[in-house]
Amino acid sequence: MVNSLSGIINFNKPQGITSHDAVYLIRKYTGIKKVGHTGTLDPMATGVLPICIGKATRIIEYLDIDNRPDAKSYACEMTLGQTSDTYDIWGNILTKDSTIGLTEERIREVLMSFVGKIEQIPPMYSAIKVDGRKLYDYARSGDVIDLSKIKPRNVEISSLEINAIDLETAKVHFNMTCSKGTYVRSICHDAGQLLGCGGLMSGLKRTQSNGFTIETAYSEMDLIAIDDISSVLYPMDQALVGIPAIKLGSDSNDKIFINGGVIHLEDISETEPNGIHKIYTQDDQFVGMAMYKDGLVYPKKVIRG
Repeated sequence: MVNSLSGIINFNKPQGITSHDAVYLIRKYTGIKKVGHTGTLDPMATGVLPICIGKATRIIEYLDIDNRPDAKSYACEMTLGQTSDTYDIWGNILTKDSTIGLTEERIREVLMSFVGKIEQIPPMYSAIKVDGRKLYDYARSGDVIDLSKIKPRNVEISSLEINAIDLETAKVHFNMTCSKGTYVRSICHDAGQLLGCGGLMSGLKRTQSNGFTIETAYSEMDLIAIDDISSVLYPMDQALVGIPAIKLGSDSNDKIFINGGVIHLEDISETEPNGIHKIYTQDDQFVGMAMYKDGLVYPKKVIRG
């Protein structure tokens, strides 16, 4: 493989491997060392995992500022009547309870109550850090943690569609679109608590992430069958769909930005919000990221062709 390749592979992660394992697979397949994923997907979850290779890895740090309520989409199976330490079926089962008396109407009412802006407590088995350590490190080691230090996170569920409810098996299938950082496992756990019988996640597929969809995702077998990896690479700025763009507008501005200089763009000062922007030359070439403030463009990361 040519080590100068850069771009994003829309990888369809199989069940049973970590996001880090997926990065290793792509690194091994492409022969390129600079490889990184755009957002962790639990080992037992499947689906969309955009993976950056080459220069595209330089934009990964900016994905966290995308606060759109439709940044991620999932297809989930929830099983009621059980709880686990990980909030999913693959953890240690803690409780089992009867689901007799539950109605479809009540289940729908509880699940739909999560739509909108909510506060969510991250599960103990998560990568959230407290005092410099990830929560799953505390959970696995058995070390005591002050639970008051686990702060609720503001997330948003923009849509939730219930596809099927099977009262006999106590399984609920639903699709959910939400902001980054939302734990679907926590939705299942919290819904189970509200229903009084417990609940956990028993299946999860990510169907969309930062504009990449499951319909166009490539499995490992798909990639093995492709002779030219460049034919399936997306441009690196495609993962930045939720970040506003600025076009520099002239050759002179293009050169100033590429050389790391500050640019004055007074004509757009009233139309663009202050903050991080993706930057394009006058011929629409993506050249990096910048802080825009009151008419001034301050280069943060220059990406040359």
